Amino acid sequence: MSSGSAIRGSRVGSSPMRPDERSEPAPRREVVYFCAAGHASQIKFAAEAPAPETWDCPRCGQPAGLDGENPPGRLRVEPYKSHLAYVKERRSAEDGAKILAEALAKVRQRRGEF
Repeated sequence: MSSGSAIRGSRVGSSPMRPDERSEPAPRREVVYFCAAGHASQIKFAAEAPAPETWDCPRCGQPAGLDGENPPGRLRVEPYKSHLAYVKERRSAEDGAKILAEALAKVRQRRGEF
């Protein structure tokens, strides 16, 4: 006698191992991109979709182009900037002192200090 479970032995969200016989995959084409490190990546696009000029190489992350003889150059790597460095780019020392004075005044007012 069965336990009554109709989906016994399968997991939720599983799909069949082979494509459904009633459907057909969309037409696709392969485009080859070349990066400066010498990697060639075959990327599949829909047949009617235009291929972009550049694509990030899946192996090294550098930009890759359609021309194998002249791949795009490496990206310029900027050094890491802290949050404080970005703030200092936007604010002057006088602005920072003014903001700090306002914040301290609010804190002292809340604590009852004058």
